[in-house]
Amino acid sequence: MKSKTDRLSDEEIKVILRAADEIIAKGGRTLLAKILKGSREKKVLQLELDKCPVYGYYKSENLDEIMQKIDWMIDYDFLDIEYYGRLPMIVFTERGWYIESDQCADELLNEWKEWVKQGKQNPDMSYLKDRNRKMILLLLEKIKEFGDQGLIPYLELWEKVDYKKVRDEIRTTINVLNRKEPFDHSVVKEKTESIKEALEGIEPHDLLLKCWVCGERFTFTTGEQQFYKKKGLSYPKRCKKCHNKKDNELSY
Repeated sequence: MKSKTDRLSDEEIKVILRAADEIIAKGGRTLLAKILKGSREKKVLQLELDKCPVYGYYKSENLDEIMQKIDWMIDYDFLDIEYYGRLPMIVFTERGWYIESDQCADELLNEWKEWVKQGKQNPDMSYLKDRNRKMILLLLEKIKEFGDQGLIPYLELWEKVDYKKVRDEIRTTINVLNRKEPFDHSVVKEKTESIKEALEGIEPHDLLLKCWVCGERFTFTTGEQQFYKKKGLSYPKRCKKCHNKKDNELSY
């Protein structure tokens, strides 16, 4: 486990989350490390993971070093491991997705800004349909904050292809850009502050669990937590004394 002095920077946290977004519930720690390494392995190229914006971010580091960073992300509650059958897959924690959804919204908004510069017309906006609802609403808040009326044509195209609830929010955003409705700028500012807090993570610590048999509390160490998590095991329900007693009974 990394010490506090080895804490990843905010940029590194965001980079690893962005790379993980490409393979959530579809790949494990090793595949994530290969994206960050910039591997030219066949599987990476077949899945077009080399197109990820942060592909090769850690190209100067070896896979073991990158894996340690990924494990740090798991230890500090940004990523987690879930087993699908026997396969351990990378998933976001609530904290990790909170940060990544903000990144996704920024990425989409920056893409739109480029469209305005290029004078792009009539893009296919169906790519936003069926995206995570909270992330989409956050994108609309960021568009309101940005306040550029040059984005209105894209909003109008998007409004034609999405579901009613999203259409209503898009229409509100258009009205804000047209100065027909007010906008509370504190919403985005509060989000920015909460992102800073989320980036702090939760430092690993021992847990006190209650034994289901004797009712006594027992310590479940950080090392044990990491081992159980990587093996896809549930947290223990018995203290070591009761666990050993059960084992002894079964051995007779």
